[in-house]
Amino acid sequence: MLSNIGIPGLIIILIITLIIFGPKKLPEIGSAIGKTLAEFKKSTKEIMSDEESTESKNS
Repeated sequence: MLSNIGIPGLIIILIITLIIFGPKKLPEIGSAIGKTLAEFKKSTKEIMSDEESTESKNS
């Protein structure tokens, strides 16, 4: 889905984001998104490791 956006689409999204939030808020928004993605990645790794340990106990 996102692979079909292309460079012009990303530029339009960036311009709309600048208009809505302003240039001062963009670093805060980027930081929040980065922290959210890092926490999601950490949680999924924990779930996968729990699942693997459960499978090894059952075997």
